[in-house]
Parts: sequence; structure tokens; C-alpha cells
Amino acid sequence: MILFVASTKDVAGMNIAEKLIDHYSFEKQSEKFHKNPVYSKTFENKEINLLFINAEIVDTQFFGGLFTPQLLVFLSRHSSAMGIPTLSVHTPGNLSEAKFGGKPRKVSISPAGAMKSALLEMAKLRDERGLDYEVSYECTHHGPSLDVPTMFVELGSSPKQWKDTGAAEVVAHAAMAALSKRSSYSVALGIGGPHYNKKFTKIALSTQRAFSHIIPKYVLPEVDAEVIKQCVERTLETVDSAVLDWKGIKGAYKPKIIAALEELGVPSERV
Repeated sequence: MILFVASTKDVAGMNIAEKLIDHYSFEKQSEKFHKNPVYSKTFENKEINLLFINAEIVDTQFFGGLFTPQLLVFLSRHSSAMGIPTLSVHTPGNLSEAKFGGKPRKVSISPAGAMKSALLEMAKLRDERGLDYEVSYECTHHGPSLDVPTMFVELGSSPKQWKDTGAAEVVAHAAMAALSKRSSYSVALGIGGPHYNKKFTKIALSTQRAFSHIIPKYVLPEVDAEVIKQCVERTLETVDSAVLDWKGIKGAYKPKIIAALEELGVPSERV
């Protein structure tokens, strides 16, 4: 089973869900979840359920005791102070403390191939439709911290974009693209650099490499070998390598990162 989840408190998430229902013929079921209708369809021999919750998406740690889907895709708004129009994907979970839901120092399982497929679809449709949006990976951040393959597809970064139904449609198509049969990608961790890493995004869009967890520069003071090991182990696919945004890592942290990766037997390269 595949789960799509949107929050009734999230304008962007509701718009993305509406486009999924319209374009992919999701059917309304008699059952309800959180007092909201459940929608379902079958796609490539997979059962997909679309659920609506009355809580904020980051506060869905309770899902861990309710469902064990093959893939969980949260349909969500994206917020940033800069307000740059952005279509993004990332895995949830906390690399350090749990400021916004989830559990401290626990990340969800990252579906690298599914995220890359969604990212590729976002970029393709953005270009075909001439949308003035950035397409980007985000680093691993915020809740929930779940024991199933989990990803976010997001529309942002301000209320103007959340209401953009054309962009919401692109994100809906990207969510479905995450479910499609994929080529065999080489999977990497990303370490270093900013919250939105253009280097990692460019690599994913132009090569056969897919990224799972991305550990940004700002959290490295709180990241140790155990967190890096967890990011490797909590990736759905086998992690083949780590890509280091070398200039985006302070010198003091470089030796411990290299040592942790060598201990895990994960080769690294600098970009």
C-alpha cells in the first residue's frame, strides 16, 4: 500500500491533493480518517490511499503506530523567509534536536529513488510549462521520524505559491512519478552546504545518482558518527557513496566526517 497524506490546515497540500483526485481518478470511499473522506485508486498494481488529517504535517509521529506502507508521501506547503517560488523534495526526520515534530536524532527511512523520480518530474514539467520556480532537494529536517520510507513533496515558499493551482498540479504529478518503476540509480548521502543544495540537485538532475539523506552545514556541529551511520542504514536502497560539498563544510568537521564514512565503508567524493 502507498499513502498520500495532506493536512486540512495546509492550503498548498489541499491544492496538491485536489489535483491528484482530478487527474488520477481517485475515488471517494465510505470510510473516513480524522473525520475526513478517504480516497483510493490502483496504480501499477499498487493500492494508493489518500488521507486528510486535521493536524499539521510535522505533528504526524502518531502515524508510526497506525500504518506500514511501502511508501508514505506527504503533500505539503513549503515556507521560507526569502519567499522564493520553490518545488522541493526531502526526507523528514531530525539530525539533532526535535524542534518541529518527530524524535530527537532520529530520521525517517529515505526513499532515494522515489525522491529523485519526483524531482525529475518537477524539473521536466517546470520547464515544459514555463513556471518561474526553483526545483530543489531540501536537507533532512523536521518531523515525523518514521520507520517506513517517507518523503515530502512541497510547494512554496509563500501564500502566493501555496494558492498557485498550476504549480500544485506539477507537484501532484511529481507525487505520482515517485511511484513509477525506476531505473537503477546510484544512491548517495549528501553532506555539507546549505539547506537547499544546488550542487546535489544539479547532480541528481543530470546523472544517474540519487540522494537520500542530506546533512547540511548548519547542523554539522551536532552530527556525530552515529547520526551518519543512521542516515546510511535508514536509506531504503543501498548507499553507494557520500558526496561532500567540500567548501560547505568547516575544516574542523571534515576529519570526523571522513573517519565516520571510512568506518562504514562508504566511499566519498568532493564537489
